[in-house]
Amino acid sequence: MKTFLGIDVGAVSTDLVLLDENNNVLSDVYLRTLGQPIKMIKEGLSIIKKENQGIFLEVLAVGTTGSGRVLAGAVVGADVIKNEITAHSVAALYINPEVRTIFEIGGQDSKIIVLQNGVVVDFAMNTICAAGTGSFLDHQAYRLGIPIEEFGEYALRSENPVRIAGRCTVFAESDMVHKQQMGYKEEDIIAGLCEAMVRNYLNNVGKGKKIAPPIFFQGGVAANSGIKKSFEKEIGCEIIVPEYYRVMGAIGAALLAKEEMEQNPRSSTFYGFELVDKDYQTTGFECDGCSNHCEVVEIMIDGELIARWGDRCGKWSLGYQPIR
Repeated sequence: MKTFLGIDVGAVSTDLVLLDENNNVLSDVYLRTLGQPIKMIKEGLSIIKKENQGIFLEVLAVGTTGSGRVLAGAVVGADVIKNEITAHSVAALYINPEVRTIFEIGGQDSKIIVLQNGVVVDFAMNTICAAGTGSFLDHQAYRLGIPIEEFGEYALRSENPVRIAGRCTVFAESDMVHKQQMGYKEEDIIAGLCEAMVRNYLNNVGKGKKIAPPIFFQGGVAANSGIKKSFEKEIGCEIIVPEYYRVMGAIGAALLAKEEMEQNPRSSTFYGFELVDKDYQTTGFECDGCSNHCEVVEIMIDGELIARWGDRCGKWSLGYQPIR
């Protein structure tokens, strides 16, 4: 079976998607990165191989994206390495070519992408404060003793959401504690937190952006029905959560890899599923060639150098493609 592989490595999750020639999803894997991206990439590939046991998978192209896209590209031998904005946009437009706005909220950052006639015309990212991200929700769910998977259900049960200060994680948490001490119901506090997160997102990430429907909501936080409801309440229109909302970045990476191979036919540089049995080492050094003192990262497989990057001048890396 001819396939295309997409890998999205973020700070919180590592996502892998395998598409067939008709862009149907054969396998989708969502794993917690847990500070071990290489381990999770190998685990994800093992899961895909197991799910398709008995089928010979010919991977024609591999694409990587996410904050760890360069590392992932070096580890698997990627044919295409693209940023998250491009990957998420390509995936959304494939599902619905009429999409005008994309809300993407992950574990450590949040993004808004504005499209017009199938082209990205504006975008913004919030990487400074975690008040509008999944990691903050995870922390509050743990503090309240509620599984994060049930957070949205609690919010939907609320009939009287309380107002929570959501401009900062510290203020939001202290305000939640105050509301708990005043005796408010948990569901009202959680609903208030969802509304605070949405206000924070729209006032910061979405500030000055032209938000027009159809609107796609992507990323792990899209699983939270309370956040979706709060967005719809604030904006006044339907928010669409696509079927594969958690792995849209990986889908986009796979589609971009396929497009690259169609435009420039060649053999894939993918190392194959056998890489799960190989030993990877990451090392680095500080270059003293100039005042920049760049940190140069090296990836080795079984003691053999395969990739190097991180320097600004290109003295060591010679671009982002794996060294062969």
